[in-house]
Amino acid sequence: MFLIGSLLFHGFIMISAVTAGIIALGLNRLAPGRLLPFGQAWARLALGMLRAFCGINVVVEGMENLPPGGVILAAQHQSAFDTLIWFTLLDKPSYVMKQELRRLPIIGGLLVPAGQIAIDRAGGARALRDLIEQVRAAGAAGRQIIIFPEGTRVAPGARVKLQPGIVAIARATGLPVVPVATNSGRYWPRDAIRKRPGTIKIRVFPPLAASLDRAAMLAALEACFYERGVCG
Repeated sequence: MFLIGSLLFHGFIMISAVTAGIIALGLNRLAPGRLLPFGQAWARLALGMLRAFCGINVVVEGMENLPPGGVILAAQHQSAFDTLIWFTLLDKPSYVMKQELRRLPIIGGLLVPAGQIAIDRAGGARALRDLIEQVRAAGAAGRQIIIFPEGTRVAPGARVKLQPGIVAIARATGLPVVPVATNSGRYWPRDAIRKRPGTIKIRVFPPLAASLDRAAMLAALEACFYERGVCG
């Protein structure tokens, strides 16, 4: 039964993403300012179908810890779910994404016009400088920037060394860093079609000062992700 629901959900995602992408192409020409709200509406629909087809609900704790204006969300990353949820929870989300996503059919060319931030992960120091400038501009515009310091999806219970780039970004932009933990991978496993019914939990922690040094910032994020985070 759960496999059937998962297959129906994936079918919906494929068909609706193509349809939404075609509509968004027109929006990009006629009303580019509507691209992000349109994408947010599609994300809300997708998560509604996740609940209907797969029995997965979402509980968020600590949203009161998000300061107003520009901010960096340092989010734990276990699942593709994490790339959708913040479109539904934030007013002006800007995901930091890998450059390769711009080559996706139809929607790839719309991501940056919709306010997302692309980075060349093989670009070294020059790419980091470019990323800092984009994050600074997004923060000045009052956007919420979502960064995955783990660098990739990590299975529940596993730990990885966090990427230190977030420390340089925070110190260069002065934006507060808000740690976010999740257990999304328990119900939407990496590279798996079949979903497990249950409740995805998201915990938003109080912000960390941008002035923290590298060791302190990374230690605080690791504690939020792997020790104080979400279980079950």
